[in-house]
This record gives sequence, structure tokens and C-alpha cells, in this order.
Amino acid sequence: MRKISTLLLFMMVSFVMKADVSILEKNALVKLYNATNGQNWTSKWDLNSPVSAWYGVELKEDKVVCIELPNNNLVGVLPSEISNLVNLKTLNLFKNTISGKIPSSLGEMKSLETLNLSFNKLSGNIPSSLTDATSLVILELFMNSITGKIPAEIGKLKKLETLSLYNNKIEGQIPSSVYELNNLKVLLLNSNYISGYLSRSVTNLSQLQILSLFDNKMVGQVPFDLEKMSNLKELNLSYNLFNGLVSKEISKLDVLNMTMINDKGLAVALKYVGMNKNSALASEE
Repeated sequence: MRKISTLLLFMMVSFVMKADVSILEKNALVKLYNATNGQNWTSKWDLNSPVSAWYGVELKEDKVVCIELPNNNLVGVLPSEISNLVNLKTLNLFKNTISGKIPSSLGEMKSLETLNLSFNKLSGNIPSSLTDATSLVILELFMNSITGKIPAEIGKLKKLETLSLYNNKIEGQIPSSVYELNNLKVLLLNSNYISGYLSRSVTNLSQLQILSLFDNKMVGQVPFDLEKMSNLKELNLSYNLFNGLVSKEISKLDVLNMTMINDKGLAVALKYVGMNKNSALASEE
């Protein structure tokens, strides 16, 4: 009887060991650990233990589906091998000291729904290949040193609900494809070097609840049609180079009442107008 019990225990242990993640996925995790100075993480991994016991790693049916390592003292770069985690849905490395470029291989992660690399020291461009990760719902890269332009291909992320790129060094115009993100609810591009006009096509973002373009270099007229966006709850367009008149309702919605920087570098509030019943613009100064 004792032999049978021992045999059963051995079989159970063997099954558990066999049920761990694939070698490919485990190697990708080890690469991440080594590339970000895992020995000095706040919560470390015991590489001799099953992956299921590693801090911040979630498995489902022996596949890595989630990595949550915010504020865990990751220092170093993201290895390109991270894309071998083909079943990953969430990658959250918020508030660490990760430097270098965003790996272009992240676009190969077709299951990825949430990517948060915010509050690190990333530099370089947002790789256009990232837009191949078409399952993305949340993309947060704020508080880094990212340069270049927003990829023109970003319109491929049809499921995207949150795009947060604020406090970087992004330049150029907002790509027209951004206005094709019909599921977008949060768009935060403030404190960059974004220039050009705010297209009237912004009203295509019918689900948008929060829009912040604060502290950029945008010019021209603020579209009056913004006030028709019924789901828009928070707006900040101030500290740009917008000029002309602005809707009174939009001015009320803006956190700083549409305070702009004029050609002399001074902060001035845009004059506002209201719409009367005959659809004529009438000053309400």
C-alpha cells in the first residue's frame, strides 16, 4: 500500500513539473529577468522554482498570460525575446528604470491587450511595428523620453480604448488615423512637441471621454464641433498656439478655460462665442 502511495505521489509531482510553461516561454522570462537586473528587483524570482510561483507572473493552462511588475526596481532594457510570450495579455512594467528602445518585436504579440511601460526611461521612436499588436486595448507609454512621431499606422489598433503618451518628446502632427480609433475613450498626448491642427475629424471619436493636448505646439482654430461630443467629460487644450474664437461650452469644459500662448509668448484666454437658435455665431463677451 505504501509503495502504491509513493508511486501516486511521484506521478503527481511529475505531472506538476511537466505542467509548467514551455521552454520557449520560460527562456523569455529568464531573458527579461537577466536584462533588467533581476537580482536587484524588489521582489525577485527564484529561477529554480516553478514559473507559477514567480512574483507577478500569471499562468492560464500552463501559458504565461500576465506579467505585473510595477515599481519593482527593474533596471536595464527590454529584450526582444519577450515577444516569445505569445499568449501574454498584460505586460505592466510601470514605474521602473527601464531604458533603451521599445522592442519592435512587441508587435508580434497578437494576444497583448494591455501594455504599460510608463514612468521609465525609454527613448527612441514608437516602433511602427507595435501597431501589429492589434488586440491592444490599453497602450500607456507616458513619462518617458520617447521621441519621433506617433506612427501613422496607429489606426490599425481598432480595439484601442486608451492611448496615453503624455510627458515625452513626441513631435509632428497627430496622424489622421488616430481619428479612426472609434473605440477610443482616453487620449492623453499632453506635454509633448506635437504641432499642426486639431482636425474636425476628432468628432469621429464618438466614445471619447477624456482628451488632453495640453502643453504642445498645436495651431489654428479649435473645432466648434467638439461641443457635440456627448461623451466628452474632461478636456484640456490649453497652452498651445490655438487662435481665433472658441465655443463657450468648450471653454467651460477645458480645465484652464482655453488659455493659450500667443505670438509674444504670453498666456491669453481665447475669446468665446455661443450658438443662438439661428445657428449664427454671437459674441458673449
